[in-house]
Amino acid sequence: MTEAETAPLVRRPLDLRAVSLVLLLCLIWGCQQVALKGIATNVAPIMQLAIRFGAASIFFGIWVLLREGRRAFIDGTLPSGLLLGLLFSLEFIFMGQSLVHTTAAHSIVFLYTAPIFTALGLRFLPDEHLSRPQWAGIGVAFSGIVVAFLGFSGRPAGELLMGDALALLAGVSWGLSNVALRRGRVGRAGTAKTVFYQVATAAILLGAFAATTGQTGFEPSTMTIVGLLFQTIIIAISSYVMWFWLLRRYLTSRLMLLSLLTPLFGVAFGAVLLGDPISLRFALGAALVVSGVLIVNLQLILRRHPGKQSG
Repeated sequence: MTEAETAPLVRRPLDLRAVSLVLLLCLIWGCQQVALKGIATNVAPIMQLAIRFGAASIFFGIWVLLREGRRAFIDGTLPSGLLLGLLFSLEFIFMGQSLVHTTAAHSIVFLYTAPIFTALGLRFLPDEHLSRPQWAGIGVAFSGIVVAFLGFSGRPAGELLMGDALALLAGVSWGLSNVALRRGRVGRAGTAKTVFYQVATAAILLGAFAATTGQTGFEPSTMTIVGLLFQTIIIAISSYVMWFWLLRRYLTSRLMLLSLLTPLFGVAFGAVLLGDPISLRFALGAALVVSGVLIVNLQLILRRHPGKQSG
């Protein structure tokens, strides 16, 4: 490795470019559920994920080999890279199974506890430490998600509890995968290699899970092919490159907090594309999420421009 590659990475607070890119990612990830549901009758969601991650792993594998050659995986990043891939895979397995037992709204709420677990896992790092007002911002944002998405359901309480627990485990897996990236040697790997560890591991594990649970059915159609191409090219390749580029350059906990806007975009897409109604509860929850994000990032802006406070 070169001196530049071994030098410590300096992650900085979010700037306008980072905020704009994360908002774009929230838009892309927000329509992910619509894409999965749109072709679910032809391909089971867990199989869709295995296919898209398999195709993405081929793309990133070629990229890594062309850039680093045969020595690509003897740089010490393999153990933490496999751990990162395992946590990434568990996130999608838990999330997919949670939808069998609970509502999509409940699943989204508990999946997006991930920023809390990321912040907890990084709390001992000086540059990732959150102040009390920033923790309050996380609390406000998460309460907004709860208000926006939690509602009544006719399902049995025991079944809901199981589904909610699985969705929570998905959130834990996602949150800890960011900790593994931040604190492991894989955090110093290039973006392509970082993504490769995740999508390759996920393709293998999700494919095996789909096979053992009888979810490998595939009925080809134009909509199926378009849906899988969108999930592969836009989500599994383009958005992941962008996300891990951001994680290598900006503070992880701040990026994760801003990602809390994703489920709000998801509901908006559902309303536009599927005709789902937007209730007053959702509008109130959206306001709380935006307020929580502003609480954290407003303090960061004031810290970066202290001279403006006394003007």
